[in-house]
Amino acid sequence: MRIALAGAGAFGEKHLDGLKNIDGVEIVSVISRRAEQAAAVAEKYGARHSGTELDEALARDDVDAVILCTPTQMHAEQAIACMNAGKHVQVEIPLADSWADAEAVVAKQKETGLVCMVGHTRRFNPSHQWVHNKITAGEFNIQQMDVQTYFFRRKNMNAKGEARSWTDHLLWHHAAHTVDLFAYQAGKIVKANAVEGPIHPELGIAMDMSIQLKSESGAICTLSLSFNNDGPLGTFFRYIGDTGTYIARYDDLVNGKEEAIDVSKVDVSMNGIELQDREFIAAIREGRESNSSVAQVLDCYRVLGDLEKQLAAG
Repeated sequence: MRIALAGAGAFGEKHLDGLKNIDGVEIVSVISRRAEQAAAVAEKYGARHSGTELDEALARDDVDAVILCTPTQMHAEQAIACMNAGKHVQVEIPLADSWADAEAVVAKQKETGLVCMVGHTRRFNPSHQWVHNKITAGEFNIQQMDVQTYFFRRKNMNAKGEARSWTDHLLWHHAAHTVDLFAYQAGKIVKANAVEGPIHPELGIAMDMSIQLKSESGAICTLSLSFNNDGPLGTFFRYIGDTGTYIARYDDLVNGKEEAIDVSKVDVSMNGIELQDREFIAAIREGRESNSSVAQVLDCYRVLGDLEKQLAAG
């Protein structure tokens, strides 16, 4: 399986680290806005080609699939371009920053039949997989999810502390993780509300947001998001159910009494990004729809689009 990676920043390297652990996978091409960055990352991971334009990778006959870790605003257009070029594609979260663009990607996937997967990593983290397995076995039903997504980010910086050329977004990027996970764990979302705090004068985005969700099962979710939080950073999930309470902090899981739950045997790795990439490769090889396919996550973007309308209306 011959892969091109577009977007050689912090998250792109996380994918490349995960792909190294998958048998039969070769990194062929690395694309970045800066030629020197693309060349350095290509050398580090043994790719034979580097460049600054996605079209360079799409024109290669030794590329089977593409992973997009590019700025949010480019995701939908680039995913469609990959499929038009006959390449399978995994696009990092979010799929798009509008409902119309999300629908367009799904339409292209249906037209081409190629694997088009979105990086909703929470579906693959062993902690959340453990909870999902309990749900599918009929041993646990969610009554409420309480989620905190907290950062301290006053400038356009990536996870490595490097300057970003684009602006992150609490709704279309960070909320997408929880909106999709809640639907994955508790069923289709039938009600959603949102409020946001002041708009940052330079970044032009809300730095704080609160979202309420309700699923068809009756479960509810409260999501708090902030770029202003100067404290423990990351996303923390509390599952309150009919038979227990569980708290997930990335790949760590504890019960309501803070007693650790061993999730090391849930899957072949504890790395959610690697597991996500393993699913992408397996779906291509097996000719099947992937978990977190564009069709499966589409409803998340319907909800985000509805919330954006609410926020715009004040």
